Amino acid sequence: MQFKAHEMRLFNLGNRNGMKARVTNLGGRVVSIVVPDKDGFPRDVVLGFDRLEDYRPENHLSDFGAVIGRYANRLKNGQITIDGKIWQLPQNDGPNCLHGGPNGWQYHDFTVVAESEKQLVLGLLSPDGDSGFPGEVRSRITYTLSDDNALDIEYEAITDKPTVINMTNHSYFNLNGDASADILNHLLTIDADRYTPIEESFIPTGELAEVDGTPMDFRMAKTVGEDISADFEQLRRGRGYDHNWVLNTRGDDTRACARLESPVTGIVMEVFTTEPGLQVYTGNFLNGSMTGKGGVVYQQRVGICLETQKFPDSPNQKWPESNAFLRPGELYRSRTRFQFGIVSAK
Repeated sequence: MQFKAHEMRLFNLGNRNGMKARVTNLGGRVVSIVVPDKDGFPRDVVLGFDRLEDYRPENHLSDFGAVIGRYANRLKNGQITIDGKIWQLPQNDGPNCLHGGPNGWQYHDFTVVAESEKQLVLGLLSPDGDSGFPGEVRSRITYTLSDDNALDIEYEAITDKPTVINMTNHSYFNLNGDASADILNHLLTIDADRYTPIEESFIPTGELAEVDGTPMDFRMAKTVGEDISADFEQLRRGRGYDHNWVLNTRGDDTRACARLESPVTGIVMEVFTTEPGLQVYTGNFLNGSMTGKGGVVYQQRVGICLETQKFPDSPNQKWPESNAFLRPGELYRSRTRFQFGIVSAK
């Protein structure tokens, strides 16, 4: 993979339907996604900032819209073991390593590989030892905006030493297009019979638990807020939903693994992915400390993240359906598509 020299830039993608997406090479962040609502009014459905420089870590520590790497989600005690050797990583979430550590890829400047009206390709060279991870990793992320109103994100990576890799996009969605109100009214469906329960430190217990009969059951559409305050240990530990679901789609990206709908705007978003897991995070730790687009103060639960990925702590749990190891000569590939539309009339 050959990369060009880079600078901090903002890229505009658009299609013939009036859908627009903006991406910056700072952290590969999706800055905005503008789609028409049921009345044809354009709505920006992701959280973020008005000024590009506000995404810089010295201004705000945030994951808004970012590419997460090398390893999305948590690694227990900030450690991984590869071929019998223990690698110590940063511990930036209690005892754990979260989202690649405090200098994860969300704070790196990606280089521009190619750009066009509907597509942007970014690359990142992560050196051996970057945030403690072994191996030089060369990654590529391709954003494609299609004429059927989908934002397709494809990830690729290669390494020169055995390592781990788990990439995702960390956009906070609010399909109401109004971040002054929370997302508890959104209807959510997840095609999953099981999820990975967490310990108090947010690390999976190792169990693949059934959702049946619990507040974790989204197999039929229900509002995000319906059970979020239920007397359920997992919700108390997560301060809401901050859990990984074991997808029934099993890597089949021709089937939607999740569906999100706003009853206010009628905007619907379906998620398709090659990944085995979906982390649903309901913005539980947003606390009014950041002012976002249009001067809106981001309070708790004004955005929801649908992060397609390997299961949390997979290298230590060694789930066969969620292999996060990458070796020389192998190509890591992952694809996620966010498909937008309008709810069908009843």
